[in-house]
Amino acid sequence: MFIFNAPTSPFRKSIILTQGIGYGVVLGIGFVFAVIMMGLSTLQNRYTAYKTATSEEFNTASRSVKPGLIASGIVSAWTWAATLLQSSTVTYEYGLCAGYYYAAGATIQIFIMSILAVRVKMIAPYCHTYLEIVHARYGNTAHFIFATYGLIVNLIVSSMLLLGGSAVVNAFTGMNIYAANFLIPLGVCIYVILGGLRATFLCDYSHTLILMIIILYFFFYTYTQSDLIGGFEGMYQKLYLAGLERPVSGNQDGSYLTLKSNYGLTFMIIQITGGFGTVMLDQGYWQRAIASEAKTAVRAYLMGGVAWFAVPLTFSSIMGLAAVALAKSPSFPYSGGLTTAEIDAGLAAPAGVVTLLGSGGATAMLILLFMAVTSAASSEMIATSSILTFDLYQIHFKPDASPETLIRVSHVMVAVWAVVMSCVASLWNGIGVSLNWLFLFSGTLFTGAVGPIIFTVVWRQQTKVAAIGGAIGGMFIGIICWLVVAQKYYGELTIATTGSMYPNLAGNMGACCAGAIISAVITLIKPDNEFDWSETKKINPRGREVERYADSKSMSNDEDEASSSEKVKSEATTHTSSIKEDASIAVEAESYESLRKSLKVAIWASSIMTFIVIFLIPIPMFLSHYIFSLTFFKGWIIVCVIWLFVAAIITSVLPLWESRAAMMDIFRGIVRDTVGRRPPNERSSA
Repeated sequence: MFIFNAPTSPFRKSIILTQGIGYGVVLGIGFVFAVIMMGLSTLQNRYTAYKTATSEEFNTASRSVKPGLIASGIVSAWTWAATLLQSSTVTYEYGLCAGYYYAAGATIQIFIMSILAVRVKMIAPYCHTYLEIVHARYGNTAHFIFATYGLIVNLIVSSMLLLGGSAVVNAFTGMNIYAANFLIPLGVCIYVILGGLRATFLCDYSHTLILMIIILYFFFYTYTQSDLIGGFEGMYQKLYLAGLERPVSGNQDGSYLTLKSNYGLTFMIIQITGGFGTVMLDQGYWQRAIASEAKTAVRAYLMGGVAWFAVPLTFSSIMGLAAVALAKSPSFPYSGGLTTAEIDAGLAAPAGVVTLLGSGGATAMLILLFMAVTSAASSEMIATSSILTFDLYQIHFKPDASPETLIRVSHVMVAVWAVVMSCVASLWNGIGVSLNWLFLFSGTLFTGAVGPIIFTVVWRQQTKVAAIGGAIGGMFIGIICWLVVAQKYYGELTIATTGSMYPNLAGNMGACCAGAIISAVITLIKPDNEFDWSETKKINPRGREVERYADSKSMSNDEDEASSSEKVKSEATTHTSSIKEDASIAVEAESYESLRKSLKVAIWASSIMTFIVIFLIPIPMFLSHYIFSLTFFKGWIIVCVIWLFVAAIITSVLPLWESRAAMMDIFRGIVRDTVGRRPPNERSSA
């Protein structure tokens, strides 16, 4: 039974599930993962050399994560609730093209991050955060300003996760939206505190696996079993008729089956500029570069970008198009189609799921969104904890903090951030700011800092004044462009007009371009010719010391390779404890020349991939005004799902294959403990 027009919500609800299911998913699944992480952390501490009690392991996963798991983590961290909801929302508004434009506009940042990942390994191989590089180059003032930008990005992203997730939980189950805002992060907070960054990666893997399974289930049901859709032919016919009945403004002939969409292309540009801010300024993405092995960082980010592209592209081609096709169906839960408030709340995909699959689909969608929200939230929590611990507490309050103190502070900051993100999400709900409005606007606020941050990592001559001036100047110019266009184009400044497409296009582009231009111009006028990258290589002496010690022990050790590795790791831990260092794992020394070659590969690969997805595929189809034929539509959808299968292999199969040796070691350790035998090194030391 469907219930509409609930008085406590700005949009009609399709309450198809009970509140008990809502609370069960939000609390139950969260705590299940917390228990799983507790068990995995125990196994890790007992049977591997990576100890979660050290701040290096907690915040950087000892810089030893393999590329498959990094790629899975990238997909998980970049798959917000907004990824699924917003991609389907713009598809509902602008047609099939919007899912592609969403994916393309948010993938190139991951490709470019592959370049920056190598640069970090070259110039600051032991850093915890990208802000430590800012501090090493420009001092306290610039560091504080960019730390503020970083925290603002994390705050907006974190609250957006809850904003989308709580809206769907509320619409499906009637669960109080404010309760959802506070309860969703609870289980996440617990398992992040228990396991740190590596626990986040492991949960990312499990979340991404569930994500892939559910999306594939939605695809095969929608296109092969649903009588309401009628297969590829039925979907095509319904979309064709929808274009005649409800033509899309700015699309070729009003069709939902074309890439010639003025608003769709505009959205992609907003997505590109805003996405630069939410990737380049979010410590979570730098943290994956820091946590990865230097020799595989490029591969991890490129695979992550390729895999993530398939998620919004395929999901929007299923549920976004289903919502369009079935909007006039008697089974559609929102009579007459979605209102503006319901579109802004991101309810297109939930409406499509409920129409096709009823309560079972609603439950699957609820789990899917919960996975997306919690996996991305865990990344935001550990990223923000790193900034608050290393960039605020250690640098500005207690530079000589012990490793034990740092790990305690990290734990506290994770809990604090869980409360803060819940409060801010509730604030957005209270003042009527929607997910769609926040998604489009947020880039205006912080993308001015993108250019200066990239220059900080790649341009030795950038000055402190240029970095600060670019970031702040870009923000002010972006806000001015945003407000001026809204006023001139619509004649008034309201939430509705400032949330429209063209004002946000002006604001995002103004901020992003102005920040980079201002920084470049100031630097060219008076460049810094004295700076030496050796300053950034001095970041985190604890990491450097343990690597030197472990390397020296490895060279003098004549035991077999496996025993030698474990012994060196153990001795390195003991040594670092004696000198108040905090890293239990040695990081292999990477030759600078090897990193330079990786940098060239990253530049060429990211440039080629960016050209293909941004120009080669969409622009000819946009300029030709082509409307998909039935055959072309079938081919498009089939390519989407094949791409999703490839993504599933990268994110779900590859990590298992890469970790097979570690899993066997843990299995042998459990067997030894079960039968009461000790490993040889323990017997010899007894």
